[in-house]
Amino acid sequence: MTQTGADVARLFTELLEPTSRSDPYPLYARMRETPVAPLADGFWAVSTRAEITALLHHPGVSKEQSRSTVGGRPRTPGPTPFLFLDPPEHDRLRRLVMRRFTPARVAGMHVRVVALVNALLDAQQHHDQFDVVDDFAYPLPVTVICELLGVPREDEQRFHVWADVLAHNLDPEPGQETISGVAAAQQELSGYIGDLVASRRADPTDDLLSELAVGDDPAGRLADPDLIATLVLLLIAGHETTVNLITNGVLTLLRHPVELDRLRRDAGRAVHVVEELLRYEPPVQFAARYALTDLDVGGATIPQGAGIRLMLAAGNRDPRAVVDPDRFDPGRAEPGHLGFGGGVHYCVGAPLARLEGQVALTEVARRLVAPRLLEDPPPYRPNAVLRGPEHLPVGFAEIVA
Repeated sequence: MTQTGADVARLFTELLEPTSRSDPYPLYARMRETPVAPLADGFWAVSTRAEITALLHHPGVSKEQSRSTVGGRPRTPGPTPFLFLDPPEHDRLRRLVMRRFTPARVAGMHVRVVALVNALLDAQQHHDQFDVVDDFAYPLPVTVICELLGVPREDEQRFHVWADVLAHNLDPEPGQETISGVAAAQQELSGYIGDLVASRRADPTDDLLSELAVGDDPAGRLADPDLIATLVLLLIAGHETTVNLITNGVLTLLRHPVELDRLRRDAGRAVHVVEELLRYEPPVQFAARYALTDLDVGGATIPQGAGIRLMLAAGNRDPRAVVDPDRFDPGRAEPGHLGFGGGVHYCVGAPLARLEGQVALTEVARRLVAPRLLEDPPPYRPNAVLRGPEHLPVGFAEIVA
């Protein structure tokens, strides 16, 4: 039976409940029965692949909440990161960043990522179990993004708390404690990054932070407020989502031992495994947009000024776009997913996330002998948008060289 708008609103509320975190996909399936439906907070949910894709590329859809009539939380101090801006300012700032954060630069990290992955696994050789999140999936991307940017790895304990608060603020209902802590976290993290910028200008090193801070690019230079906002964005986005990608990947492979064995025997499958994971268990479950004009989509009209929740995880499992969508199949013929969004806001860090995911899962498959889940389902983080296990205890017989 087709869901009404009120039904979809109730389903979305249920989706936000912590009890839904381990398996939200039945709720997404029911939401897809009404592809476009109003929610209770001035937003509309869009749950099918074709409609989500159209809106990701629609010029009448904005990333800027200030251009919407939807009531929002108090704005955090400082400039808005380019991720949350529209063209042309988004495009200008993104171009300046991408002239330094290039695919070639990411590819040059491959040897280092392999070394970091194996060092983390080596550290577990005298144990018979480990927590994939704390001991592997978190320290890997944090170390990579710190080295790439030039942020001291030993400062992780400082910025982890700030990053956690800002990540929780992405949720539709982050809680009053998170909301009240966002401004302080933003200010403290911005101050920390500002100090690093000043240090690099006085003594530049071979890192992305120095190159952006010195700013000798003939195309222009990021003003200091935009530079700090951009570096904060890269630091947080550069590890939060990748932790989920790797953890969800290990969990999914252990639930599908045939695919784990195939990856063990053929490392070349890692590319397809990661792409299928981005469809099957995306680290980012849904994303917010705002209607700049009335939008006719999926048989409904989203009014100008309304908020839009693009249910990316629902679209990834849309049976109109994917055959047998609830089956994990890295060999499937249908390409494409919404794991990195789309349009002008396509994920800046996609190449780096892919590299880290491919290397991490390849080495886990190769080196862990007889791995097994010690808790299934594992405990999940409370965040509904950035969905992933909070801990993932895994046992094993040994770790080979």
